[in-house]
Amino acid sequence: MAKLSQIRRLAILINKLSAVRYVPTDALIAHVENTLALYDNKDSNYSQRTMQRDFGLIDEMFGIVIRNDKSRGYYIAELDEMTDNYKELLLNFELLSSINTDSVLQKYVLAEHRQNAIRHELIAPLLKAIRKRNPIEFDYTLVRHNGKIVHKRLMPHFLKESQYRWYLIGYDTDGKLKSFGVDRISAINILEDTQFLRDEHINIPALFRESYGIWNNPVEDIILKYDSVDGAFVKTLPLHHSQQILSEDKTGITVKLRLRITNDFVMELLSRSRSVEVVAPHTLRTRLYDTLRQAAERNKPIETECD
Repeated sequence: MAKLSQIRRLAILINKLSAVRYVPTDALIAHVENTLALYDNKDSNYSQRTMQRDFGLIDEMFGIVIRNDKSRGYYIAELDEMTDNYKELLLNFELLSSINTDSVLQKYVLAEHRQNAIRHELIAPLLKAIRKRNPIEFDYTLVRHNGKIVHKRLMPHFLKESQYRWYLIGYDTDGKLKSFGVDRISAINILEDTQFLRDEHINIPALFRESYGIWNNPVEDIILKYDSVDGAFVKTLPLHHSQQILSEDKTGITVKLRLRITNDFVMELLSRSRSVEVVAPHTLRTRLYDTLRQAAERNKPIETECD
């Protein structure tokens, strides 16, 4: 089992080689040593022999093959089909692990440690099933149906993170590609004696490109108005990569987006309900109105008798 210090080195190597096409031997060793030193790591001395062992571990654990071009340096030569999922799990690992240990970064970086409902022991078996192309069976809790539990059989293809939650994506028994919240999955059974034919034509980035959160709805044009205060935040931190500014003046800003309207997106709009106005589509405007009206009814001021 790899130790924390080993995994940190692996993350440093993968992140560096993912950012630069070729890295000479001396430069790569120096980068690892310098980065480890930033963590106040006492084992910051790093040899080429240790690096070769790390390359073997990276291949074994993540399916990433690293080779050396004598004239240009080390580079990522092969990527396992599951590499993107592992790289997502390693995202920001260097920073997060350094903050959570005795590091000088604790003095300067204030991280928000948001509690996640996911049981992390599920990640490993799910990734194993995905990589080995094994169907899985599990119980799934339908939160929106009073906690009803249904039994599912799935051909798992991907793990996807959205809004601090992880989702398992795969083909259900009806042949449709669906997503399931990992925090609602229990009683997993991996059918190791069975393999399915993986659909290699799924373009996951394209599948979620027009989505805010986990999808299932059609793509729509959305026009929103904000006042000048909220508009400043929406302008500097766009709601979605499709966001375009239609107009802007002293009173506020009008933006256009093109995406699938999901529950996550509606919740985002409600977070700025003090100023947001949905211009289009009408269905979204009605949905927001109904939600706010019901909230207003639930939160009417309570009349109290005065002495």
